[in-house]
Amino acid sequence: MRGTVLYGTRDIRFEEVPAPAVLHPTDAVIRIAAACVCGSDLWPYRGISPVGKPTPMGHEYCGVVEEVGRAVRSVKPGQFVIGSFFASDNTCPNCQAGYQTSCQHRELVGGAQAGRLRVPLADGTLVATPEMPPADLIPSLLAISDVMGTGWFAADAANVGPGKNVVVVGDGAVGLLGVLSAKQMGAGRIIAMSRHETRQKLAREFGATDIVTERGDEGIARVKELTGGVGADCVLECVGTQESMMQAIHATRPGGSVGYVGVPHGVALNGQDLFYAHVHLHGGPAPVRRYLPQLIDLVWQRKINPGKVFDLTLPLERVAEGYAAMDTRRAIKALLRPEAA
Repeated sequence: MRGTVLYGTRDIRFEEVPAPAVLHPTDAVIRIAAACVCGSDLWPYRGISPVGKPTPMGHEYCGVVEEVGRAVRSVKPGQFVIGSFFASDNTCPNCQAGYQTSCQHRELVGGAQAGRLRVPLADGTLVATPEMPPADLIPSLLAISDVMGTGWFAADAANVGPGKNVVVVGDGAVGLLGVLSAKQMGAGRIIAMSRHETRQKLAREFGATDIVTERGDEGIARVKELTGGVGADCVLECVGTQESMMQAIHATRPGGSVGYVGVPHGVALNGQDLFYAHVHLHGGPAPVRRYLPQLIDLVWQRKINPGKVFDLTLPLERVAEGYAAMDTRRAIKALLRPEAA
């Protein structure tokens, strides 16, 4: 089997890798129908989060179950399934509270940019679709395995609700799907912060009512202007840098909420500033598994189309082109189609 391996900074290779197999009774092996490049994959790709050894890449996936361990009960061979980037048992206290990415037995699911994938803790991680999906739904089903689920968590964590003023910091795939999530949750005004015309257009398609191109203090001032001098009720932080986090906190009104899902890199918070800001902060690795049944239903009923976020589709063997295109912002998100089995 061939799969994607990161060797070092901007050194992505598609090469022979060991084929996955059931190692534990709770495992499943799936044949990948579609995978993609995640914005968080770009951190190690750029050398910002260095890898110490060749690393199989990819954690967003959907596909058909080929084999299950003897203890697996909730999915079976032949079913089309979607799972999260962290495997979870979905039974521990943290899972029961809705935080499956903090499962007491969690395992990172990696190596999905390949033809097949082993998924640990299959009963608690994988959710089957009602039947085999039509081809045009597969991009949207893939999106809910991470970016749509992460955007949804950002909106949920920020307490988005009917009529509320929402700001989305970040115009990558997660931020754009945060806009879509806020729209689905009934937000009144949705302000997308973006300087890129193609991303602005998609943000508006997903429900943004306003676009703010300014950054830093100017961006915060513009948000205040659009919200009557008060600030936003809810802010979704979808980048993970110091600038984006500060912009999110300072664009939020006192008593408002920030949902942060950008993986932090170099973010430091000043306790006194945070104390007097009077904002709620809630975030972390998105518990996608919590939302999968609801999001599958929304996609299946064609009420949302998060697959629009994929603006580049490549055969999996050309995965390096997908990384390069996203690295240079020539693509929002690259969808990868494995070769036929």
